[in-house]
Amino acid sequence: MIGFSERPWLVAVLLMVSIVQCVNVALGSQKVPAMFVFGDSIVDVGNNNYLMSYAKSNYPPYGIDYPGGPSGRFSNGKNIVDMLGDMLGLPSPPAYADPSTTGAKIVGGVNYASAAGGILDETGRHYGERYSLSQQVLNFENTLNQLRTMLDRAALSQYLARSIAVMVIGSNDYINNYLLPSLYPSSYTYTPRDYGNLLINRYARQILALNSVGLRKFFLAGIAPLGCIPNQRARSQYPDRCVDSVNQMLGTFNEGLRSLVQQLNSNHPGSIFIYGNTYGAMGDILNNPAAYGFSVVDKACCGIGTNQGEITCIPFLVPCPDRNRQVFWDAFHPTQAASSVLTQRAFYGPPLDCYPINIQQMAQL
Repeated sequence: MIGFSERPWLVAVLLMVSIVQCVNVALGSQKVPAMFVFGDSIVDVGNNNYLMSYAKSNYPPYGIDYPGGPSGRFSNGKNIVDMLGDMLGLPSPPAYADPSTTGAKIVGGVNYASAAGGILDETGRHYGERYSLSQQVLNFENTLNQLRTMLDRAALSQYLARSIAVMVIGSNDYINNYLLPSLYPSSYTYTPRDYGNLLINRYARQILALNSVGLRKFFLAGIAPLGCIPNQRARSQYPDRCVDSVNQMLGTFNEGLRSLVQQLNSNHPGSIFIYGNTYGAMGDILNNPAAYGFSVVDKACCGIGTNQGEITCIPFLVPCPDRNRQVFWDAFHPTQAASSVLTQRAFYGPPLDCYPINIQQMAQL
């Protein structure tokens, strides 16, 4: 009998048949066949593990509540895209940079998000390698080339049109660019308003690039109140309160993104773009913590210094024991419990939370 090892062409054919079957199952059985994720450390699932970067979280105590332990997620447990995947009936998309993310593994989507990455290419450069948004879009096009070998043009068009693009980016353009004047000239070059408009204009180009190659459903998250994260509180003269000047400068970006969503929906009737009011949802958690089961809103669960926010969660640091009561996991990121609230509001919330419709409604279209 001739074995597979003597007939490699047969192995290749069987593998391709298997991949095509996976795609057909996804197309036939699910409203949303795939989720493609673009963003920063809020939604990174391990891309930076494979980059020469200081922005990593693949060590304890990160992942202390995540199945399998540290994974490269900047959380004690699951992050927002993990939870969105659960709600959509999809596995959390694998990291693009993982060498095993190929073939059948890309059928349910891919995650391109990178810690320290921003809308501007230069953002976060002091951390080393990272995928900026423009690079993430190029990486998606590499994935698209793989998908073109699995599907004919009509099937691929249908697959992309029903998939959801999740985009969570912009925070680093402030905390790892504009708010670091010793490292970046942006705050000398632009007023806060001009800078916010610059970010929206650059962001719009990348959104349109993704739309032009076939993606039709977009969730675009606004920026949370960064002046309230432990890192910014620790840098302030008054660490017991949010830094109003930082929160106020985000208005141009968030208002601009909501306006962009209106404009995109008007100009692209075959697509749907929705704005996630992250600022409002997180603000509600911080102003009414007890309503969501939280008791600590100003300190990190894992960190060192003022508000545990001067130095973020370093290897083997002992975190707080009651992580479900804390809003912030480290100096920059929410706990799994806080991420769960944000995800629920984006998925099920009214237009105040997610405009003009929520993610659940978009998935049904």
